[in-house]
Amino acid sequence: MRREFGAVCCAVLLLLAGCQGLGVGVDEGTPTGTDETLTVTENGTEQPTDSTVLELRNESGSSTVRPDPETDRLGWENGYWHNDSLDVDNTDGLNDTELSAVVNRSMARVEHVRGLEFDSDVPVNIISRAEYRNQSGSGSYGDALRTFDNAKFEALFLIGESEDSVETQESTLGDSVQGYYSPSLDEIVIVTNSETPRIGEGTLSHELVHALQDQQFGLEGNASTRDAIQGRNALIEGDARTVETTYDEHCRSNWSCVSLGQSGGGASPPGHWGVYFLVYFPYSDGSVFVSDLRDRGGWSAVNDAYDDIPEGAREVTTSADYPEWEPREVTLPAPPSDDWERVRPSADRDRPDYATVGPSAIAAAQVYTLYDDYNDSAVTGRFEFFNYDSSGQLDTSDPLNYGLPGTSGWDGGRMQVYTKDGETGYVWRTAWTDEQSAEAFATSWERVIQHWGGERTADGNWVIAEESPFGDAVAVHVEGDTVTVVNAPTEAELTELYDA
Repeated sequence: MRREFGAVCCAVLLLLAGCQGLGVGVDEGTPTGTDETLTVTENGTEQPTDSTVLELRNESGSSTVRPDPETDRLGWENGYWHNDSLDVDNTDGLNDTELSAVVNRSMARVEHVRGLEFDSDVPVNIISRAEYRNQSGSGSYGDALRTFDNAKFEALFLIGESEDSVETQESTLGDSVQGYYSPSLDEIVIVTNSETPRIGEGTLSHELVHALQDQQFGLEGNASTRDAIQGRNALIEGDARTVETTYDEHCRSNWSCVSLGQSGGGASPPGHWGVYFLVYFPYSDGSVFVSDLRDRGGWSAVNDAYDDIPEGAREVTTSADYPEWEPREVTLPAPPSDDWERVRPSADRDRPDYATVGPSAIAAAQVYTLYDDYNDSAVTGRFEFFNYDSSGQLDTSDPLNYGLPGTSGWDGGRMQVYTKDGETGYVWRTAWTDEQSAEAFATSWERVIQHWGGERTADGNWVIAEESPFGDAVAVHVEGDTVTVVNAPTEAELTELYDA
């Protein structure tokens, strides 16, 4: 039975000031010798690569080629072994024959690293970034869905009232995406700014892992809330990044690889850092989650996880909770006032009429205060969010720390959006493992409110300055191990939505 996951798997470039980009094409490598490791088949047996017997194809076009196996096997695809070299030049683009050779060899290499066999060929198309942006336009979003999504991102203090959240998210992804795999079309698309088709094996290997996941486990999905998507994608992207990292290490040591040189695929810094850090969570913490699974039981444990995907970001950031943890069911009472009407995005699309945003979204809201241009203050520090290794370099395996204050102990949540006279409000309740965790979140969240111009009133609520992108009234109610955040256009209207 095929498990179902998300619609499109992307490779996203991490762009940080002073830091090398992640997820781009690997550097050109000069072979230092043949790869004499053992290939492990799906049934666990080991087969020698026989790489010491024959010369491989090399950059000068040697015609001595290792023979094809009698049957398909790990590390060989369509006439190419994983440790073959190719006589291709990527500087002026790849013709169809060269692209086919690079793709087939990369498939063999992904098999070699991941220990799983491709069942069928994977089409690869190369498009310009401009073409990608045109294809990923806002499309058909109904008024209810847009209203709901705008309120959700306003609630997270990521996208202000005057901006369209759908367009902002699409623009951010358009700036950053390097490539994607579409399960519905069974194809990979590589995004580049080059006038000729160019490709880097880093992005290609990442997307080939997604194609392999789809063939072996199924990737057409039904995760329906933001936090559920973060948990699911952390497994998918963590798996792909782990393979990509090992692939890159081979390219730097004993494989000859095709790279993009200094171009990096033409990506530019994202237009919205807050949205970007929210989207990047599965790529950063997913790698550590997959590493923890492999420590438990090797690649078999990762394979098994596709039958029991993480239910949210908590199981990723705290992998010891996986797979036993389940999010607590959270409910909200109807507003005391009948004047407020519930916004139901299901009228436009098959999805829940509420949002669940978890610890990764809470962390992204805190980190965005480092990058916004509204206020010079910030509620967290760079050294709290960026992970550095012992040499002082960014840890490429886990570059970002989403375990910021006020995120630990998240146990479930629910956000509902309401409208009255063209204005929106929301009620957002989060559940925590204990009262201390609830208090820690409330304290951290009030610091975010204050950063965006919030001032506490005599009644203990917050009123945010009109010149702020989030100029409304907000109340934060701590009730045992739950915290309820309420938003309305004015302080007087807060009790119309929720009466504590």
